[in-house]
Amino acid sequence: MILRSKTTSKPRTPNWAVRPLVPEAVYTDRQEFLDYFYQTALNTRERRAMSTVLLGQRRMGKTEIFKRAVNRLFFEQDHRDPEAVVPIYYVFPDRPEDKTRFALDYAENFFRWQAAFRLRDTRIISPDTCTRHTLFKTIRTSPLFTETFKNALGLIEEGILANEIAIPQKNALSLPRRISDYDDTSTVVFLDEFQNTRLPQYDFDIVGYLQEAVESPTCPHFVTGSAMSILAREILGRGALFGRFRSKPIGPLTDYWGTELARRSAKHHRADISATIAPVLVERCGRNPFYIDAVAKQSAERGRAIATEEDLNEILAVDLSSGFIWSELNDQVSKWIERINEHGITKWILYLSALEKGERLDIERIREVLWEKDRKRVTEDQVFDVLVKLSRGDLVEYMELGRWFRKVDDPILLEFLKVWGRIDVEGQNPQRVRDRLERKYLRMKRQFAELTGYLAEVYMAQILLNAQRKTLPGRHFHQENDVTIPSFNYLNLRERFGIGPDREVDVHGAAGLEHWVAESKWHRDRLVGIPSIEKLLDKAALIKRECDPDFVQSWFFSYSGFTPDAEQFMTSKGVLWSTREDLDALLDHTGLRRLPGNI
Repeated sequence: MILRSKTTSKPRTPNWAVRPLVPEAVYTDRQEFLDYFYQTALNTRERRAMSTVLLGQRRMGKTEIFKRAVNRLFFEQDHRDPEAVVPIYYVFPDRPEDKTRFALDYAENFFRWQAAFRLRDTRIISPDTCTRHTLFKTIRTSPLFTETFKNALGLIEEGILANEIAIPQKNALSLPRRISDYDDTSTVVFLDEFQNTRLPQYDFDIVGYLQEAVESPTCPHFVTGSAMSILAREILGRGALFGRFRSKPIGPLTDYWGTELARRSAKHHRADISATIAPVLVERCGRNPFYIDAVAKQSAERGRAIATEEDLNEILAVDLSSGFIWSELNDQVSKWIERINEHGITKWILYLSALEKGERLDIERIREVLWEKDRKRVTEDQVFDVLVKLSRGDLVEYMELGRWFRKVDDPILLEFLKVWGRIDVEGQNPQRVRDRLERKYLRMKRQFAELTGYLAEVYMAQILLNAQRKTLPGRHFHQENDVTIPSFNYLNLRERFGIGPDREVDVHGAAGLEHWVAESKWHRDRLVGIPSIEKLLDKAALIKRECDPDFVQSWFFSYSGFTPDAEQFMTSKGVLWSTREDLDALLDHTGLRRLPGNI
């Protein structure tokens, strides 16, 4: 291959084929998904892989997972092995120029990745370091490539560039499968921003041409994108691609891993975030990794430590109204509104939907307020149509079967929309709006009376999640026999069952016929006595009444331990109990970080 360096010094070879954006020091808890896509890709060698969609809300780390899985496949296999699985990575543009240019870009990208992998040279991937002429010459002169692969270059030279193909995008999309099928080799195509395969405003819709391409056992396609509703409902949930993808859902981080991300982000950005406030930060950010990292960056930029809820509220107010979160969400909202602003009312409807008091959106009330605020009369059908289009961008949620709408499950986005609406829609003074938001946040009442106790609950919940379908040493629960942990359908922190005192459960896990209820007390100066245990048993009885399991297992953690009477009482009632030393031992056993030692 003829690739010359322009400098006399030897260039540094990157250890990535596609560069990850999140620093290794910050990247947290997506190993399950990395391993899944890496192993599923390798299964292509035995023809056991199936095309798969990674489905989740925006800013959950889907693109980062794809990039890291591609890099593992690129560097952790023997590139000379004919059985190796070749990774291809492509991002669909959100503003395609035309279908011919797309076809050229897609086909050339395929050749670049194939050549780069087989020659273990990442410079081939980019046109900046390897021209098309050099790429084609390299492929034609190398004995590593089959005649099928070399002859396929004609698709570009004699077909697309010569304008000799009627539907060039169809040929380009089926190219990876045709080569892998004919040569009986293994290729995996990773496609990001897949929702851009259907862009009506640009007369760009290529989904139908992927139908056969994604079904090949020699060339599965892994797809993801930033618009979950379009992916799930419009592209994969109906039409040509319906039933051709396995779904791999991804959600927010658990509270433990969100807390770990807050710790790592703070260290990386040189921010000062206390160990006890970190889980509260995570809860306020909806366990969204982007928001958590943004708060850490804002804390570092302002040189303001976050040690209390008041500190956190101040930083959140700043970032929501003028910081990293504002910039990201403003860009997302502006781009989507630009796509769909047909009636000149889209901004108002989005803003008013965020102001709705309940979760369910009232179309008639939105119409009335729109008339009061902007003197615009619109029909219910017009509002409905706009809400449907907003739901395609995950800005509201559309319950299609019932034909009704509700707010998205993203507390930060909803708060942003209120601030954005006052500034961008109502035209209020930005400085006054931001000052009002800061006053609102600084006046908020504390939500957590005992930060250390909440931190312990976060760790207890993650122990249960990590130990599902496994047994834990009984001695750490003060039991003679080891304790078997079930597989939970869900596990919630601070779950309320109705209104009133003593109806909030610290940790509640549901596993069908068996439920778990757990509580923590972080008292350094006193032991837990029988009254606290009785309250836990009352909550177990509450779970029994409300959820109707056959059995409720109770577990109590006390930092300093329990009185002798309380220990005897728990033994007689079948309550599991752990001290600080027990909890650290359980964390060690399940591969988790111990409780912070400085609290």
